[in-house]
Amino acid sequence: MQPDLRGGFVIRVAVLGAGLWGPGLPGWSDSVPVLRGERPYAEVAVPPPPPAMLSPTERRRTGLAVRLALTVAAEASHAAGIAPGGCRSIFATANGDGAVINALLGTLAEAEPQVSPTLFHNSVHNAAAGYWSIGTGSQLSASCLGCHDATFGAALLAAGAEAVVEQAPVLLCVYDAPLPFPLDATHPTRDTFGFALVLAPAADGGRGPHLTLRYAGEPAGSGERMPRLPALRPLAAGNAAARSLRMLEAIARGEADRMHAEMLDGRLEIDVAPCSTAPASAG
Repeated sequence: MQPDLRGGFVIRVAVLGAGLWGPGLPGWSDSVPVLRGERPYAEVAVPPPPPAMLSPTERRRTGLAVRLALTVAAEASHAAGIAPGGCRSIFATANGDGAVINALLGTLAEAEPQVSPTLFHNSVHNAAAGYWSIGTGSQLSASCLGCHDATFGAALLAAGAEAVVEQAPVLLCVYDAPLPFPLDATHPTRDTFGFALVLAPAADGGRGPHLTLRYAGEPAGSGERMPRLPALRPLAAGNAAARSLRMLEAIARGEADRMHAEMLDGRLEIDVAPCSTAPASAG
């Protein structure tokens, strides 16, 4: 099955499971009351836990960004009823592991640089995807994206397209952590935030909300992507991955909503619909 290209690029997928981690948002289940506006948002930063899927040796090598990605990816997989590593995946981050890159650059600037093999091993953009494949034993494809502030929109479009074309579930994991000085001046990032969704072709996803994705050539306005809850807007404005919060609010509330995500020189239009009102899959 191919995405419907008539009248614009349209993709429809179902959300089978979700994962979330950020300040005051420690996991999807605990965060749903906040996203629904049933509980006040308290901005308390809690570091993600060490990934239990890794061996003690591998676990010690992971940094904040990798732990964040693996935490939300595992939560979404379990919520979808899919074994971690049991489906294709797309990992996306605007910053990568800034702490590792900063340390590596500092080492290279020394008079006699001695680069740690572990540091170099963790410096690649697909480090989180690699640890995910190692920890889960998965041999399925894992793609890695980075598009600055358009990372969320680009990754969501890529994951939706892959789910429809391959007619199979796809794990989407988007995450970002602040960059240390002096790299922080290149892309100021507020707090640590990550989310994951397991997406499936809409026709196969009887449970859960549905997303309809359309690419448009005009840029997105800031008001079209900000969360409904004012308390969450600073986080969404200051973290590329947290620009998903408007969409995550709608998923948690089980309500229909429309929002836009930056998509390089255009925008991605996102319609969220509860399962009972979702349109049929594109054919």
